[in-house]
Amino acid sequence: MVTTTALKSTAPESSAPKSTAPETINPSRRRKTYPGAIYHTQIRHVRRAPLRNVFTYRSMWWLVDLDRIPVLPWWARPFVSFQSKDHFGDPHRSIRDNVEEFLALRGIDISGGSVWMLANARAMGINFNPLSVYWCFDRHGDMACVIAEVHNTYGEKHCYVVGPDAATAGARVDKEFYVSPFNDVSGEYQLRLPAPTQILRLAIVLHRTGQPPFTATVTGVRQPITVASVVRAISSIPLPPLRVIVQIRWQGVRLWLRRLPVVPRPKHQRQEGV
Repeated sequence: MVTTTALKSTAPESSAPKSTAPETINPSRRRKTYPGAIYHTQIRHVRRAPLRNVFTYRSMWWLVDLDRIPVLPWWARPFVSFQSKDHFGDPHRSIRDNVEEFLALRGIDISGGSVWMLANARAMGINFNPLSVYWCFDRHGDMACVIAEVHNTYGEKHCYVVGPDAATAGARVDKEFYVSPFNDVSGEYQLRLPAPTQILRLAIVLHRTGQPPFTATVTGVRQPITVASVVRAISSIPLPPLRVIVQIRWQGVRLWLRRLPVVPRPKHQRQEGV
């Protein structure tokens, strides 16, 4: 059974009590930590058919408790913010409220529980999250489900809801969303999304009949959120979302130049609550 223990270990001991208000910090107290963590990540995609293509890039992902999103010093906020409009649901409500309503529509009650989100932060008005992951716990601290929120470069989004098995042995779901212009909407995803601790290790594998699997992995090492670590994060990759967009576009151009067939994009059926 997966509980909140693993995720809470990413927050400082002083932040363990739940609060509905974001935590603030005196910027002069450089050693004090915020709840959550920064992960310096490496994203790797492996396509094996009809041609082989492998690419890897670095990024910066943030793990935050949606009940206690940290409020950083004023100078860091343009580079790190978490806004509802960057995720599914009503942009005028909180991310936490949107998650809870989305799950309630599907018969899953997490009221009184906690939700931890792993995602890119908005930076200088730019954000793009190919994947955001939400680990959702009930009021008893047991994992209720995991949400994998997927965005494509056409402004569309889709959420896959899987059980706690996704955080351990892995879960399988039918592919229902057009992501790449070089992959149709067929096949089945194998999702392995363990709750991150010191090490982050996510894997998504697309299985299709008669074809070798397409694999995407995210790995990373945790750092506490402090003023010093935020400075390092901003300095090393100032605009992670822009880096993601450029990498995806460049890989698309490369595959097109190699004459990989483009698959027409079907009309997307928007999910309730998304």
